[in-house]
Amino acid sequence: MELSEADLAACCASRRWIAAVAGQRDLDAVRAVSKRVLDELEWADVEEALAAHPRIGERMRGDAREAGWSRGEQSGMAGAAREVRDALVEGNRAYEERFGHVFLIRASGRSALEMLVDLRERLGNDARTEREVVRRELAEIVDLRLARLGAKENP
Repeated sequence: MELSEADLAACCASRRWIAAVAGQRDLDAVRAVSKRVLDELEWADVEEALAAHPRIGERMRGDAREAGWSRGEQSGMAGAAREVRDALVEGNRAYEERFGHVFLIRASGRSALEMLVDLRERLGNDARTEREVVRRELAEIVDLRLARLGAKENP
């Protein structure tokens, strides 16, 4: 399985991560290297990856693979009550002021209310703890996206 740079960038926008996983020959190897590299990235590289993610509740526009994945991943927002949506907007703002980056959560399989509860809980984290949580969430998102690529390549 040969993954292009565009395929990889749709999974994770960190250039250092892309360079590290490029050239792996099978999905299992890509996923193993990905996990290790995500744990080892400098925080600036994590922030580069975070910059490609929309806020929870905001829909990415466009036809790019990543935009479509993001919309699907945030499908738990569909039908969310207005007060939950408003609370997420407010929570996103508070989170960004506190931590300096977008609130990242694996949205797949989570409802808007579940994401709001997690956001509020994570606002109580110190910066070090939150960075660890962000790395775990990013790793889950990247692995899900890699699995999607593998499923597409190997129907």
